[in-house]
Amino acid sequence: MSAPIQAVVLGGTGYVGGELLRLIATHPSLDLAAAVSESKANQPIGETFAHLAPAYGDMRYVSHDAWLDELEEGGRLALFAAGPHGASAAMISAALSAAESKNIEVHCVDASADFRFSSQAEYEAVYGPGHGAPALLSAFSSGVPELVDEVSTPHIGSPGCFATAVQLAIVPLLRAGIVEGDLFVTGITGSTGSGKSPKPGTHHPERHSNLYAYKPLAHRHAPEIVHHATLASGTKPTLHFVPHSGPFARGIHVTVHARAASGIGQAALDAAFAQAYSEKPFVNYVDGAPKLKDVVASNYCHIGATHADDALVVMCTIDNLVKGAAGGAIQWMNRLWSLAETTGLDAPAPAWT
Repeated sequence: MSAPIQAVVLGGTGYVGGELLRLIATHPSLDLAAAVSESKANQPIGETFAHLAPAYGDMRYVSHDAWLDELEEGGRLALFAAGPHGASAAMISAALSAAESKNIEVHCVDASADFRFSSQAEYEAVYGPGHGAPALLSAFSSGVPELVDEVSTPHIGSPGCFATAVQLAIVPLLRAGIVEGDLFVTGITGSTGSGKSPKPGTHHPERHSNLYAYKPLAHRHAPEIVHHATLASGTKPTLHFVPHSGPFARGIHVTVHARAASGIGQAALDAAFAQAYSEKPFVNYVDGAPKLKDVVASNYCHIGATHADDALVVMCTIDNLVKGAAGGAIQWMNRLWSLAETTGLDAPAPAWT
């Protein structure tokens, strides 16, 4: 067996960073070399994430400069970035430059939005002026792993959690040409989707036994969904997206409403999803309505679809922190290193969460 690939997690104290650390701990081909955090440097990983203490013992977070200085010549590096939007790009640029100076073969997967668009103008139209490393944009591509057959870049900008769920639900429809007109999407996400820092929208008394929409028709994942769905299908959808905050910690449930093309019935709808995902191990087309508890804490996606008269509905469930973030990032990293795509990710959902 070849030596494990050294893994580094930039921004290792947030929810996505913690999930990356959890998944790396049991990945047979990755060995954590550094968990990077300026705010927690020199503190044990288990002090921030008590559930990871058995996996990492006394291993401590390191500052950005410290781990860069300790990179050894040669070798292989799987670089994961889980920093905030707007901050990841500069950290990635410094890390890639250091790796190049030491002749290290490196692939990077960024879980932030910094490399989800192919041009600086597209990025800044959604996230505002000032990209941290515009010269690197051409070295990254982006998309949901199941919807991108080939990648010619060494690095990946991993899609957002809502973007992952919605694309998995709509791209088969667009590819098969079985919808007409606009797509109307409702998505419900758990409180972990807003990050680890407490905010009014994630505060437990606000979320408990509550359900409410936020940023209706104005969520910043919508342009990303349209951009990548167009690339994956060859058809640009008109999308109306209304996200909701749900009274649970993990998971995303998406419902897509659309008008079926003339002559389309349930058989054609089933065939579109069978063709899209029959060889995609993480996407299961289920009979009936998918449920969050069947996918939460796993890298799996469940999709169900139904047709009546001239309307169709597609429902999709994923875990926002795994399939929608850390798991999707590791899935991409597996592909970049020519590992089996399922490596370290095929554990089933615990179900009774």
